[in-house]
Amino acid sequence: MSERPFWPGIGHNGGPPLEGKFAWGDAPIDVYFAWKRAYAEVWKEVSYATLVRRVKKAEELGLTYEEYVMEILFNGRYLQEEDRARIAQIKAARGIR
Repeated sequence: MSERPFWPGIGHNGGPPLEGKFAWGDAPIDVYFAWKRAYAEVWKEVSYATLVRRVKKAEELGLTYEEYVMEILFNGRYLQEEDRARIAQIKAARGIR
């Protein structure tokens, strides 16, 4: 005999169970939405010329576009070839994420 599929009862909205981990972890839900809004604001559109320049520079340094832009946003530095130690740190952190 096959098992019957779960049918939510009256008053159930069919959403996910409330037990377990959420996308926002253990923090209050408003923190999740604040970070989501802030992330969207940081990654807003930039001009095409700026985008192309950053992509080329990131490729020259062996970084992804996101890694290169995050360095600009967090540290206010435009990485150069001379920043080999910092570039190595960024590349080493790839496996951690």
